[in-house]
Amino acid sequence: MTTLLPMRAETYESYLESSILSYAEDNILSGRWREEDAIEQSRNEFHTLLPQGTDTPDQYLFEIIGKDNLTTVGFIWFAVTLEKGVRIAFVYDLAIKAAHRRQGYAKRAFKAIEALVNDLGLTRIGLHVFGQNLAAQALYKHLGYEVTGINMLKKL
Repeated sequence: MTTLLPMRAETYESYLESSILSYAEDNILSGRWREEDAIEQSRNEFHTLLPQGTDTPDQYLFEIIGKDNLTTVGFIWFAVTLEKGVRIAFVYDLAIKAAHRRQGYAKRAFKAIEALVNDLGLTRIGLHVFGQNLAAQALYKHLGYEVTGINMLKKL
């Protein structure tokens, strides 16, 4: 069993710093951002999306709790957004701590947010996945997500 608990304030700051670094690294690896300003760009995006932290309206940040019902094994964050006039849930982040990967937590966390999204009256969940993240792509495909577009880049 996997439980989602609203992210605690004392957890948020360390989550935020870790996620800012991870997002910057992913953008550097993908070739989208320059290394010298990636951290600043990442920090700006997070602060734009979460100006009030865990209290930001329409933002849902959760700790993924392990089988022992005590250990935080990861995090999942989605928001209610407007896409071409339709309200959808958009998953901004999924992070499973290294020691807990490949144990089904990500899959179960996604199943849990499907119920939450349904309770919010939404009928779609969107997300972005980096091209180099083949494991995440496989997970999302297994969960029934479909590719809706592909951005491409050539490095010169």
